[in-house]
Amino acid sequence: MRISSRGHGEEGRERMTLVPENVDDLWHLSHVLESGDRVSGDTTRRIQRDDDQLRDTGGQREHLFVTVEVSDVEFARFANRLRVGGEIIDCSREDQLGHHHTLNVEEHDEVTIEKHFKPDQLERIEEAEQAAENADVAIATVEEGEAHIHTVAQYGTEERFSFTAPTGKGEYARPRSELFAELGQALARMDVDAIILAGPGFTKGDAQDYIAENHPDVADLITVVDTAAVGDRGVHEVLKRGAVDEVQTQTRISKEAELLDQLMEGIATGEKVAYGIEEVAEAAEFGAVEELLVVDDRLRQERQGEGDWEVDVNDVIRSVEQQGGDVTVFSGEFDPGRQLKNLGGIAALLRYRLQ
Repeated sequence: MRISSRGHGEEGRERMTLVPENVDDLWHLSHVLESGDRVSGDTTRRIQRDDDQLRDTGGQREHLFVTVEVSDVEFARFANRLRVGGEIIDCSREDQLGHHHTLNVEEHDEVTIEKHFKPDQLERIEEAEQAAENADVAIATVEEGEAHIHTVAQYGTEERFSFTAPTGKGEYARPRSELFAELGQALARMDVDAIILAGPGFTKGDAQDYIAENHPDVADLITVVDTAAVGDRGVHEVLKRGAVDEVQTQTRISKEAELLDQLMEGIATGEKVAYGIEEVAEAAEFGAVEELLVVDDRLRQERQGEGDWEVDVNDVIRSVEQQGGDVTVFSGEFDPGRQLKNLGGIAALLRYRLQ
């Protein structure tokens, strides 16, 4: 996510102009936007003219800049777009005011949001911005005699290391283990969440075995992918197959799963946990919440006034944060989030056990 500008709107609202740079950013926005927010952007709209009505042509599309007051938000994952619908409250054509319109926001479209941002919503946007700058995945490609390491960020890839070590027979040949040692040492120095090890043939498997023996912590991060080439061409193959997206998704799921495991263990042993809105709200009131866990779609439902919790979830989140607790918003699309949903959609890991 790229934040182009920040400022203040009317009635105490904040204004933020954003450029979503990938599908994940669109997904994040779908959980930030709520009814009553104002969203502005370039769009096209079919305009019916008087002569068109006489001929019943359906009108012609025109490029407009509109601001809608949000009434509905839909993340169309398979279309790679975010649909934001609402009444037009400002427009480059005054005759369109008051009509309903849907903004189709796609990757790299600039939109301006004006709303009362909640702390976790701002944190979500800022984390998405940080993710665009920080590489969290490395792609290591290896074949006989050479190895390369690229880092992956949302703006593209960058080669960080390149090794050549002729192997096999001949005067200048070196043992394969030297190539694997250089590769393993370089990967061990990198601060990444996941590593994709790719290349043709069996060399990558041998490299994985060497790394597992000499750098077990690095080996735990590795996913192996077959490619026909190494270097830039190999990286292109990895990206084209969607392997990076899959690894990033699995990394996110694993973090959520770890927290859920702690919760389930606490439930099983009667230790320092709470689940369900009433228990969690009470724990937050006593300042006992160390980590608050809440499912994104349930959070949004409650904020939209469509849920059945008798406690204001925003008050719970605010209380937790003010007392130094952390808040993790789970994705309802993955298994940890679904399990949390079955526990009422909200839970907490506590600093101490409540009597």
